[in-house]
Amino acid sequence: MYYAALRPGETVALRQQDCHLPATGWGRILVDVSRPEVNVQWTDTGDAHEERGLKHRGRDDVRPVPIPPKLVRILRQHIEEFGVAEDGRLFRSERGGVVASTAYTEVWQEARKLALTPAQFASPLARRPYDLRHAAVSLWLNVGVPAPDVAERAGHGVDVLLRVYAKCLDGQQEIANMRIEDALPA
Repeated sequence: MYYAALRPGETVALRQQDCHLPATGWGRILVDVSRPEVNVQWTDTGDAHEERGLKHRGRDDVRPVPIPPKLVRILRQHIEEFGVAEDGRLFRSERGGVVASTAYTEVWQEARKLALTPAQFASPLARRPYDLRHAAVSLWLNVGVPAPDVAERAGHGVDVLLRVYAKCLDGQQEIANMRIEDALPA
């Protein structure tokens, strides 16, 4: 979720056929479906992970997401070690089903406890797996990736991106000042 800024429903729906994982360099994920977890009474199938199109997009839309070499290696290793579900999903439950949010949230909380100091663990820092998506988008903006590119990768509109993440930009004032000064005539 962190390296590609995926939503949880996009992550649990990710299939091997959606991934271009070269031996070296950047790869790509084609995000075309989401399986958000919902109350079964609100689905047509009675399944808690009804397959849906992407958020705020047409049913047949696809969002290409470039992924860094580190994530390419992680996914290649994951597939080699664990294989894939019958339908090609990279992540599956013990019985081959869609991974429930309670399962990955429980694992996430244990990982936080091991990785963070007691004060950090008690704070809101990375409290939910979804916060990985926020961290990715914030990182991309802070390192200077143009907002339209960040929005496209994350599946946002630029207006939503700037409204939600503008407060996450930190330490950019000096860089902005230098760029403005360099652009002004001497």
